Amino acid sequence: MDNIGWRWFETGAETSDTSDLETAESYARTFCTPAGRAVFRHLITRTHHRHLGPNASDAALRYLEGQRQLVAYLATMIERGGGRIESDPEPVMDSSEKAKKRKSLWTRIF
Repeated sequence: MDNIGWRWFETGAETSDTSDLETAESYARTFCTPAGRAVFRHLITRTHHRHLGPNASDAALRYLEGQRQLVAYLATMIERGGGRIESDPEPVMDSSEKAKKRKSLWTRIF
């Protein structure tokens, strides 16, 4: 009867590598779609490209760091599952088409 408890740990260790790989492949399949890539880019923008000011509280810093850790975990699982994370540089202020149109409209008015 004592061995039953220990065998449970051993069988869990044997199947965890397979289930971890299957889970990682599921992450890769989920985020390889166009919608998945858009969601991941949004998460990167909301976490890694967000900067708090010098007056940010300790709680706010910890909260943001927890979000960044979650996104980093997602990236690790995607890569482990065979996916590829595109390196996305930090967005520049007026790089989008809407910002360029807005700027040109603004200059036409004045």
